[in-house]
Amino acid sequence: MKKLHTLAIPAACALSLAAPMAFAQVGTGPWTSYSPSFNVQQKGCGTVSGSTFKLSCSTNSGEQRAERRYVTHGSGTWQFEGTFKITSQSGSRISLKQTFKDSPSAGPYFLLAVEKGGRLYAVEGGATIASGATVGTSVRVNTVHQVGSSHKVYINGSLKQTISSSSGNFYDKFGAYRTASGAGPITVSWSGIKFWHK
Repeated sequence: MKKLHTLAIPAACALSLAAPMAFAQVGTGPWTSYSPSFNVQQKGCGTVSGSTFKLSCSTNSGEQRAERRYVTHGSGTWQFEGTFKITSQSGSRISLKQTFKDSPSAGPYFLLAVEKGGRLYAVEGGATIASGATVGTSVRVNTVHQVGSSHKVYINGSLKQTISSSSGNFYDKFGAYRTASGAGPITVSWSGIKFWHK
């Protein structure tokens, strides 16, 4: 009869197996996952139902908003991940994801918007980010924000834009928001929302 050998695992290794590191989809780690709190924002014809965000009107004036606004963060590197799918769209130029600057110098910093036809672009500056964000297509978005250094945008895992970042306080938002040159209607669902920092 063969003798069975048992493999002794050091306690430190056993602990690492029990509590694995948090692996983000993009960027160099190590990353720590976290779950920030948020407020739901609904303005004008914007409504939020769970993870579905809708602008029901075609007006090109006034504030039309259906979003989640996450808590403010300061220095460090912060990663957002989420997948959106537009389920209906007859409007255009709708912001889907924002990295917004908070007080003391609050204002727009990065807004990822979609045009009818599927072009994704940065509202600040107008640069094309990607194409193919058409009705029924799932698109994964990652933003990696190193406060005081850079802000990177990944679409489906590929780096699409890098811009410089000032220091200060910022927060993440996603959903559907009418830009100054846009109008609905649009309905978009978001899933797989995750956050990491380092």
